Amino acid sequence: MPSLRQQRVRELLKRAVGDILRREFSPDECGLVSVNDVGMANDLKSATIFISVLGSDTQKTTAAQRLKARWSRVQFQLGRDVTLKYTPKIKFILHDSIEEGARVLSILDELEQKDQPRDP
Repeated sequence: MPSLRQQRVRELLKRAVGDILRREFSPDECGLVSVNDVGMANDLKSATIFISVLGSDTQKTTAAQRLKARWSRVQFQLGRDVTLKYTPKIKFILHDSIEEGARVLSILDELEQKDQPRDP
């Protein structure tokens, strides 16, 4: 179980990286880029940031390319915005949990519609 400090740093990084991504990536080109979760190492020196992109396939590929190209800029801005002894080295992973959740909800809606009796 993560320590209280680790949980607080995770939430701090989640908010800070989310703000940076909102400034750096326009929704028209990259879709809606959001931070789902942050995984932290026990020593707080590295972090894995799980990113989700809501948009078309071209927007997703554009967002992935820009994340890869602008990784160092995001790392620099994170170090400037967050006051910690060591700025964690970040790594991005694209995670499609929002799309999976929307797909599950649509399946549940279809099942509910099939179960409802039709009025003659």
